[in-house]
Amino acid sequence: METEVQSNFTYLGRTFTNLSINASSSAFSDCNSDRSGEFPTASSQSRRLFLSCASENSDELIEQLVSGLESSSIDEQKQAATEIRLLAKNKPENRIKIARAGAIKPLISLIASSDPQLQENGVTAILNLSLCDENKELIAASGAIKPLVRALKIGNSTARENAACALLRLSQVEENKIAIGRSGAIPPLVNLLETGNFRGKKDASTALYSLCSVKENKVRAVQAGVMKPLVELMADFSSNMVDKSAFVASELISVTEARAALVEEGGIPVLVEIVEVGTQRQKEIAVAILLQLCEDSVAYRTMVAREGAIPPLVALSQSGTSRAKRKAETLIDLLRQPRSGNAAATAVARASGVSV
Repeated sequence: METEVQSNFTYLGRTFTNLSINASSSAFSDCNSDRSGEFPTASSQSRRLFLSCASENSDELIEQLVSGLESSSIDEQKQAATEIRLLAKNKPENRIKIARAGAIKPLISLIASSDPQLQENGVTAILNLSLCDENKELIAASGAIKPLVRALKIGNSTARENAACALLRLSQVEENKIAIGRSGAIPPLVNLLETGNFRGKKDASTALYSLCSVKENKVRAVQAGVMKPLVELMADFSSNMVDKSAFVASELISVTEARAALVEEGGIPVLVEIVEVGTQRQKEIAVAILLQLCEDSVAYRTMVAREGAIPPLVALSQSGTSRAKRKAETLIDLLRQPRSGNAAATAVARASGVSV
């Protein structure tokens, strides 16, 4: 239920009268902004202030808040970081103003803080500022990547999730993808995918999908053990993660290491099941992965055929999307080709699925 609160409020020497704000805070569905909505009740007046004044005389406020970020008082830093986080969240036009006022470097310094609240607010303010395309290069150039990776490793749950989102936003600048991968982001993203809550898993999978368009990051993800949680999530239709995890797997499958890891983790029966009982979109992704898996490997074709893939593939070739139909038909043709009688190939297929 939405409620409105009226109040007079004095802040930074200015008095605001009859301020109102929606007292409820809903989470965002995508990796777009600060979705946590966990501001304490004590900050409700500040929330009213910033929503009311964000479009009026905000330049002076922003300058004072940036100064507060560099205060010797932790309490003042916390207050300033909280307000900047909120101001950047609710007023997109202020994101450029905040960056131009010099907030980015002191916010990055807060990310390295041992105080969990300071770190969380620093991470989340950087996330909110990164939603502005103009800010992304400046944030990366100011040295945000390594502190964000550190927060991703050791922060509280909100800091980890928002660090993953911030790294995703920075990865939308192509040259940042390699820098993020080389800064050690991939293993903690894989860990978040495996151990995080639902939101954390979504954020991690989205960030991994973006970063793994670069080949060296694909290899890093496989080496970090990404295939195990991906296969587990694809196998669990109640996880609401089948699509996202399958998309990540489809991004990785072009590298040999990923194909071997997928088979080793039991991915083939999972993908065949998706082709049989998944949604149309899930079937399309699954058949695309299976096709790429089988194109250059007789051993993998043998394994896929033995899982009973041909009947659901035939059904998909008749009733799927146009793209799924084409891929299903191509895969059926591959599976029906005469297979090598080479005993070594058969042994490999029964073991771990190394390409032959």
